[in-house]
Amino acid sequence: MRGLIGKRVLVSGGSSGIGIAAARRFLEEGCRVVVSGLDPAEVDDAVAELRPLGEVTGFAVDVSHEPDATALVEAAVRELGGIDVLANNAGIAWREPFLEITAEHFDRMLAVNLRGMFLVGQAVGRHMAERGGGVIVNMSSTNGIAGEEDYAHYNASKGGVLLLGKTMAVELGRYGIRVNTLCPGYIRTPLNASIAGAMANADFESTYVADRIPLARAGRPEDVAAAYAFLASDDAAFIHGTELVVDGGQLAVM
Repeated sequence: MRGLIGKRVLVSGGSSGIGIAAARRFLEEGCRVVVSGLDPAEVDDAVAELRPLGEVTGFAVDVSHEPDATALVEAAVRELGGIDVLANNAGIAWREPFLEITAEHFDRMLAVNLRGMFLVGQAVGRHMAERGGGVIVNMSSTNGIAGEEDYAHYNASKGGVLLLGKTMAVELGRYGIRVNTLCPGYIRTPLNASIAGAMANADFESTYVADRIPLARAGRPEDVAAAYAFLASDDAAFIHGTELVVDGGQLAVM
């Protein structure tokens, strides 16, 4: 990808799944990277795995907690000397019927997936506005475009991310900050594996793929990592305020 060598990248939620794949891709593109995650041990393991690829540092934070989000961005600026790219990736998910969702569960889902996206994005946006530009890529989902049964809280959070990103684009473009949103479909990650493992049907993934994905396979974290790199690169210099769906055709049949 053009223009990525030497870029300073913060990947929130970068200790597993799509996040660690994105961090790996940015390092392979010649970037310097800071990753965050909720579990300190997982962050340490991710940094150890990524370090042979380049310069990487990790911090354990809860992005839904404003002091944590602010401290993460400040630490990334100190470590890297600035932030050129934010892969605003941190998120959680679990399957739960609408009539059984508690207010506590609803609040937690939106706190991480939407409030955390806002807090980190705002802190990075302020930094980028002062330094004269940058790129922010937020993580939504196909669930932010089309509803899926048993994910009302997750769907709501990801729908909010889409409109948050569009509004960020409207307001931040004047500072030279490009903002776009990724919308993956079903991606084979540890998080999705845990959800699938909780299903009564042991063949959940194969059934899901056969019924819903025209390319006839689950997505890989590397598929989304490539989209992160593209949107952060100079090849996407005039792409702003929109969403990129990475779903193997899933929305075409929903």
